[in-house]
Amino acid sequence: MMHKLMLASLFLIVQAIASQAHAAISVTDDAGNVITLASPAKRIISLSPHVTEMIFAAGAGEQIIGTVKYSDYPEAAKAIPRVGDNRQLDIERIIAMKPDLLVVWMHGAFERQLEPLRKSGIPYYFSEPHKLEQIPETLLKLGSLFGTEKQAQAAAGAFSQQLSQLSARYQKQSTVRTFYQVWGKPIFTLNDKNIVSDVIRVCGGKNIFGHLSAAAPTLSTEAVIQENPELILSGDSENQGVSGIEQWKTFGTMLAVKNRNLVAIDGDQLNRAGPRIIDGAKAVCEAMDNARKHRGEKP
Repeated sequence: MMHKLMLASLFLIVQAIASQAHAAISVTDDAGNVITLASPAKRIISLSPHVTEMIFAAGAGEQIIGTVKYSDYPEAAKAIPRVGDNRQLDIERIIAMKPDLLVVWMHGAFERQLEPLRKSGIPYYFSEPHKLEQIPETLLKLGSLFGTEKQAQAAAGAFSQQLSQLSARYQKQSTVRTFYQVWGKPIFTLNDKNIVSDVIRVCGGKNIFGHLSAAAPTLSTEAVIQENPELILSGDSENQGVSGIEQWKTFGTMLAVKNRNLVAIDGDQLNRAGPRIIDGAKAVCEAMDNARKHRGEKP
């Protein structure tokens, strides 16, 4: 109910801003910047796979004129022209395409490359949700910027409903100490600033490395063994030859191994902060439920 009330309140605010007679459209992005457009954006460039998924969900997929490598969902995204990847952007091409809005992900490499784009005067919206509840908020804001409010409201409402159901079912369950492995060689994870930690929290778990200061800390095998997680989750890629979870099976003294709580999950459904993360969250919640059932059982 709380999520529904928050969603309704935000939608009313966005509607009030956008419906003023002949007024510009203004929203605030995840960096706290106010983005103002004279009219809905029709030529959009997405600079992150999760952003591409968000734009499609908000009803403006056909308005994307350029995106980056790995923007492969939904299927239609694969046909969009590429303007770079997460390391290097083709700045000249982006400017030449004359977009009326860039939607970008905040990280160091892009921050440096955005300077010439800032000087070009192209409006840009930073997207980096840290909480699941920010996904529907972002959908509504993007829908306002794109003039696709109806589609965005439907997608936001569906996401919020599923999130409310997960929260009601799992958040009061006993805590499951969890290690989330983004990659296995080298081993690295995510701290509590990342939305994956919010997924773990919503499911009633605790990210055992969430307190670390680095956004994506690199870990030793010994550090994981010492923390002795009850559940190990691996965010696998469909292109991986071997699941990242396999490397832990030889450490039979670890609680997660003894209790058969080693679970591989589609990394794109967790590492991308877009609407599909709710499916990743369902898989995480199910894994935690199974971990609770395995308590006290012999391996």
